Amino acid sequence: MKTVSVIKLAIILMMAVWLSGLVRASGPAENLSSFQIQTPRGISQDLWSYFIPSDNPMTAGKVELGRLLFFDVRLSADGTVSCASCHDPKRAFTDGRTVAEGVAGRRGARNSPTLLNAMFSNGQFWDGRAGSLEEQAKMPLTNADEMGNPSFEAVVSRLSSIPEYAKQFREVFGGPVTIGGFAKAVAAFERTLISGDSPVDRFVAGDINALSDSARNGLTLFRGKARCGVCHAFNQNFAAFATFPFFTDGNYRNTGVAANFGGFAELARKALAASRDESGNSILELARHERAGELGRFVISGNTLDIGAFRTPSLRNVALTAPYFHDGSAATLQDVVRFYVKGGKENLNRDWQLEPVPLDEAEQRDLIEFLKALTSDDTHRLTDLR
Repeated sequence: MKTVSVIKLAIILMMAVWLSGLVRASGPAENLSSFQIQTPRGISQDLWSYFIPSDNPMTAGKVELGRLLFFDVRLSADGTVSCASCHDPKRAFTDGRTVAEGVAGRRGARNSPTLLNAMFSNGQFWDGRAGSLEEQAKMPLTNADEMGNPSFEAVVSRLSSIPEYAKQFREVFGGPVTIGGFAKAVAAFERTLISGDSPVDRFVAGDINALSDSARNGLTLFRGKARCGVCHAFNQNFAAFATFPFFTDGNYRNTGVAANFGGFAELARKALAASRDESGNSILELARHERAGELGRFVISGNTLDIGAFRTPSLRNVALTAPYFHDGSAATLQDVVRFYVKGGKENLNRDWQLEPVPLDEAEQRDLIEFLKALTSDDTHRLTDLR
């Protein structure tokens, strides 16, 4: 039997406290009305409710089952990797690595994004290939570089052999372990990972002392001269921001990060040629290229505007989720700001709205102070565990 480290136990207890602060159960677990969540400042109750799918209502039992599954290394083929391996609470639900690592130390091609507020994304993963948290939860199970299972059936068989899981699936779903039930439970747990109430939220709510002078200067730069709001949706007015308060436009954009790969220009030319094949076979063939991941959203959409384009991430808690970009190539927020000050990285497919911005060193520091002020107190408490 594996022992649980003090840090891991502390994280699990902290998650339980987090959930207890969010959830109020007042009846049978099967009833949607039995599960209520207290959303943090800056994120409305109505917005959270809107993003709960009708075919996967929230129940306390389902959330608890999902939490247990999320932290269980028995999901992986060799018993070493859980969902939390790449989405660690003490790292703001990222892993701190340049790219994800799975079974046997296998390295993926992309950086692990945070799961905080992931329920509000219109597509999961950097390229949006999963349309829901339920769909996303299943994919790592059979990915050779992640959990390495040969099939979903192998996962179901393993979980079914664990009496506690067999019992909980019967209680929550009224039947045996299924991969669909697994996905619904994990997704339900992930819909409790809501993060708000940052200094910026308190400032927007009227607390003028919530931000330092430097951070307030950074806010002005963010909405104006620095042009951050073009992609991170905070440049119009506070009222519009309140409707969708996640500092992202939800789009997929080529900012030049893909061009870090020296062969990107040639790969992009192949993508352009493949797009002309109406059968779609050429795109499927290109998707097998060992560096096809650098084409980003294009492999999913087939749209040439998506060549090298990746999802605009939320900036909430960004100070805690280094390294940055889909390839983890920016080690610090300073690196990120400098990248965009110069207008990203030039390539033929770069987003037309991206251009250099003339920020001096002092202005860059102020902008970073504003970005740091997007961190919630709850997330700080999780990541303060050592």
